[in-house]
Amino acid sequence: MKTKIFIDGKEGTTGIEIFERLGKRDDIEILLIAEDKRKDLNERKKLINMSDITFLCLPDAAAIEAVSLVENPDTRIIDASTAHRTNPDWDYGFPELSKMHRENIAKSKRVANPGCYATGFISLVYPLVQAGVLPEDYPLTAHAVSGYSGGGKKMIATIEGEDKTFEMASPRQYALAQSHKHLPEMQKICGLKYKPMFNPIVDDYYSGMVVSVPLVSRALTKNYTPADIHEIMSEHYAGQHFVKVMELGAKETLADGFLPANTLAGTNNLQIFVCGSDDHILLASRLDNLGKGASGAAVQSMNIMMGIDEKIGL
Repeated sequence: MKTKIFIDGKEGTTGIEIFERLGKRDDIEILLIAEDKRKDLNERKKLINMSDITFLCLPDAAAIEAVSLVENPDTRIIDASTAHRTNPDWDYGFPELSKMHRENIAKSKRVANPGCYATGFISLVYPLVQAGVLPEDYPLTAHAVSGYSGGGKKMIATIEGEDKTFEMASPRQYALAQSHKHLPEMQKICGLKYKPMFNPIVDDYYSGMVVSVPLVSRALTKNYTPADIHEIMSEHYAGQHFVKVMELGAKETLADGFLPANTLAGTNNLQIFVCGSDDHILLASRLDNLGKGASGAAVQSMNIMMGIDEKIGL
């Protein structure tokens, strides 16, 4: 019997990507809502409760509303919004973080899909917290650059349309007030005492991102070297298919020494780089903001919840 899937918010960027990833599968039956009823509460409620798994690709308030419509105790929810990522009643959809995370997703009825920037940051910081590398009050900073698809349909239409301004052709820093919506999950999932300083930048290319976290060796719990950190990362992610710790010193990047942000576009892969010197260590995580940072991660969690190979369709 095919697993019945409903995508509530299929017209958004993440919803479209999930639909495309599932469209060629023969083990899935996608429940489609009529165009004229996609905002009809009763029709959405009916399809949610008909489904085995519903993806919520909605604004936060609408996602919370959608969860309130669930009456079928067997319906499982994967929420791609920010609404439930720090809710203790929801499981966090990043299976590579630990055996516990993977097991929780497998049996979960409610999975919160990670944010794209948060995925990059957490992939770097969570293993170091678990290994006792970072003091609880370490002043973490994260820098990130992302393609404009992360801004959703409105930003995509603007940058690809006639209304694109001169400034949009350059990297643009934003969230200057340090209130980015991914900060709460960055702090909570990593178990940090304080929120990190976060500097996101959107640039004039479609998809892909790099999130970087600099570390000062003398401020860590002991004087770790890049090789020490690389070993910790490699052990933490050993055996994972989608997360790969790259060769120490980033020698697997382009020969000219640049670390481009768009090379994993269209994949569910995440690459971790450990660079720098014994005094200043630079960690970087490269992923697709629409893949491992959104729809790919959601489909991966769905596969785990279905009890099948997590790589199917990815």
